Amino acid sequence: MVTRRDVASIVGLGAIGAATAGALASPAVAQAADPNESTFARIRRTKKMRIGAVGGGAPYYMKDLASGQWKGFYVDIAKALADDMEAELDITETTWGNSVLDLQSNKIDIFFGLNPTPKRALVIDFSVPVFNNAFGILCKKDFKPKSWAELNSPDVKIAVDQGSSHDQVVSRLTPKAQITRLKSADDATAALQTGRVDAQCLITMLSLTVLKKNPSLGQFVLPTPIFATTSNAGFRRETDKTWRDYVNTWIDFNKGLGFIRNAIITNMELVGVTEADIPPGVSL
Repeated sequence: MVTRRDVASIVGLGAIGAATAGALASPAVAQAADPNESTFARIRRTKKMRIGAVGGGAPYYMKDLASGQWKGFYVDIAKALADDMEAELDITETTWGNSVLDLQSNKIDIFFGLNPTPKRALVIDFSVPVFNNAFGILCKKDFKPKSWAELNSPDVKIAVDQGSSHDQVVSRLTPKAQITRLKSADDATAALQTGRVDAQCLITMLSLTVLKKNPSLGQFVLPTPIFATTSNAGFRRETDKTWRDYVNTWIDFNKGLGFIRNAIITNMELVGVTEADIPPGVSL
């Protein structure tokens, strides 16, 4: 069985790290940070890799309120990436909606869990897919729409977290619906729970997690046609693409070894979701 330690020894920093090693060891780089320094070079110089994490984003991200410790499959994946970069992982709490702004303002180096929408692609870069997913709907008990067309009605009230991919999807697919945009996904779930809306748009994995915590909330619907998407990492746009290229190489290699899939399945089980709960039409 191939372990994470084996992966690190096999991959190291690959061709990308070898190509930049000489430059990073130079006296000029070892001194104060250059304002034009690339993200890859800064991580190698400071030995610190900064990510954003969403407090209410289980199983992607989970924060223990008592200890302040972070869990979740994207935390495990980010830790493994930082280890291979020989860096310490530095986690900043954010929201799905603010993650792009945090990348642009250089607060974080990478954010895992973004759907590569055209709007986002105008301002940031994306990695290759980490895994596949689809957009679904959490519905109140007496509301069971089968398609996006049924949801696209002035009589339907849908809650989303403002600025998220959920917001962009319902804006595009259900423009006639009454869309309530709230600060966070938790706020949107609360709106559904209190009966202020009929449904909440959430990515499939998050939907299943919410229902496991609160089965009385309603039911999960995967509207047709299935709007398939991917979960990717986002990067601040910069001229030097070494950081993005390295992460792409790292993701593909670790997907091939099964490490990423194992991290996802293991953390799903922590919140009571099994692979069998994933509906037909959605594949990791």
